[in-house]
Amino acid sequence: METAKGRPSGSLDKAPGGGWRGSLVEAARFWEPRRVIYNLILTAVAVFWVVKTWPHFRPAMRLDALLKLTVLALLANLCYCAAYAVDLAMQQSGLSAGGGATGSRARWGLWGVGTLLAMFVESYWILDEIYPDVQ
Repeated sequence: METAKGRPSGSLDKAPGGGWRGSLVEAARFWEPRRVIYNLILTAVAVFWVVKTWPHFRPAMRLDALLKLTVLALLANLCYCAAYAVDLAMQQSGLSAGGGATGSRARWGLWGVGTLLAMFVESYWILDEIYPDVQ
């Protein structure tokens, strides 16, 4: 089935290379598969701190803490979406023209720096905001 513009309907992955839509599809192809890895890394950091300081965190393991944890996970994923703005700006500047090696390295660098920043913020939040309040 084709749309009025002659493109097959439902073909987001086959969007034309030009324009904002093509740039957004190209960005999503890179960022979305790596979101799972990002979440697994942040989960591993949280588990590390809880296990390392277990006796102190035992009282915090309550059902109401699950809601707070869910909100923090959603905020972490919202922050992950900020990479789209940077990626789209990189594409428009020509840094990742054609998805070449320069663009790929820039994306991987952005992913690595962003993930390290998220790990730092998460560790800070746990050690400075949560850890002292648990009794």
